[in-house]
Amino acid sequence: MAKTTVQYVCSECGWNGTKWYGRCPECGQWGTVEEFHESRPVAGSRTAAPGRTSRTQSAAVPSDARAAARPITEIGTETVERLETGFSEFDRVLGGGVVPGSVTLIAGEPGIGKSTLLLQTAGNIARAVRGTGGTRRPGRTTGSDTVLYISGEESQAQVRLRASRIDAVEPNLLLASTTDLSTVLGLIEQHKPALAIVDSAQTIISQEVDGISGGSTQVREVASALIDTAKSLDIPVFLVGHVTKDGSIAGPRTLEHLVDVVCQFEGDSETALRMLRAVKNRFGPTDEVGCFDMSGEGIEEVTDPAGLFLSGSGPNAADNAPIEGTCVTFTLDGHRSLPIEVQALVTTSVLPTPRRAVNGVDPSRIAMLTAVLYRHSKLNLLANDLYVSTIAGGQAKEPASDLAIASALASAATSRPIARTTCAIGEISLTGQIRPAPRMEYRLREAARLGFTTAIIAPLRKPLHIDGLRLVEAGTLQDALAALGLTSGAKTPKRQAQGM
Repeated sequence: MAKTTVQYVCSECGWNGTKWYGRCPECGQWGTVEEFHESRPVAGSRTAAPGRTSRTQSAAVPSDARAAARPITEIGTETVERLETGFSEFDRVLGGGVVPGSVTLIAGEPGIGKSTLLLQTAGNIARAVRGTGGTRRPGRTTGSDTVLYISGEESQAQVRLRASRIDAVEPNLLLASTTDLSTVLGLIEQHKPALAIVDSAQTIISQEVDGISGGSTQVREVASALIDTAKSLDIPVFLVGHVTKDGSIAGPRTLEHLVDVVCQFEGDSETALRMLRAVKNRFGPTDEVGCFDMSGEGIEEVTDPAGLFLSGSGPNAADNAPIEGTCVTFTLDGHRSLPIEVQALVTTSVLPTPRRAVNGVDPSRIAMLTAVLYRHSKLNLLANDLYVSTIAGGQAKEPASDLAIASALASAATSRPIARTTCAIGEISLTGQIRPAPRMEYRLREAARLGFTTAIIAPLRKPLHIDGLRLVEAGTLQDALAALGLTSGAKTPKRQAQGM
């Protein structure tokens, strides 16, 4: 009989010990320490299809039979051929495509579109490999022209209905519905697909370890087995992961350390915009963001999301009439600069305490900017109801959006519109000074590309030339509002004629 050891593992941070605690001694979370039974199997009892060696057998292999350690200078640096997903935005986040043998974890809230994204990706790859006769990589005698989608949450008929809706029906896209780990591993080893998708990691159960489905013990065992299979067969695997109420990935934190790539699929349930960002990526950057649009026919990538966050009368619209209470700023999400339109409404309050309602901006900064406007620009909005919002679920919460928010409030209060071809970028301090935003050149080049002709910014440390964009440097909030025509009596800001 196999010897069994009992340990207690924290599902939040991965701490383990031989004694149970109500509160984890490592991370301090309550109710996260669970009993973990790890069975030590005898040789050959590892869950696997025929032809694979177990961990116990591998440990008994003589050291000379394994790959010997070599100097790093003698190891080749052959370029790995990545597998394209059919979505340029997805490939951007992954660093150029899917790396053979990698394991990618896709996490997100329920109903956000994780399964739809991966099923549509499976259809794109199945269509591509069928047209090219399969993917051939070193170490394989034949090309693989199939894609395997394994669902532990839905039946084959249910997955087929969704595939029909999003146009992902391909003859070489194989569907399976099972929750048994040995069956999953057997299917992957039998078909050796170009890509394997397991939806989801929390629904697969191993018969060799104790624990309920989705528990720390099961999730760790399932992830370890799938990673072992992916590495040994050089097959990329996508795992779907659930999230907890606070937005973190469910299961032990060691799951995120085991996989190669961790992606978060985010979005607002009230809008169709979806964001895919890499939290961890061993094969590419972690500051890239992919934009998608969710619809009834599936997910469409948004290669140029500029129009999503601007109202109909943008800088390139036919009707370019300015509207009071609006101002455009540019935020950074990774390497991508996004235009965000801030809208403000100022009304006379009839309440003892004026109301502050915001959407897409930081409420605490609204209170701060209102005080700065009163103290340094002589614009008293303390007794008014203030309503500030962004367009289409955009987020203007970084400090670089301060100048646009203050300008929108001043425009609404003075009933003076700001030109649609003008944007404002900068952080406002409590002293009324405007501080420069990081990576200003990225923001300004995107503004020029979208048709903006004037940018109100903080004084630059070194001259910057942007074709077609006139830079107006304002050192204080009062100077910036004067440049926008919202106040009078301020000093004339320093202007740079750029490419005009």
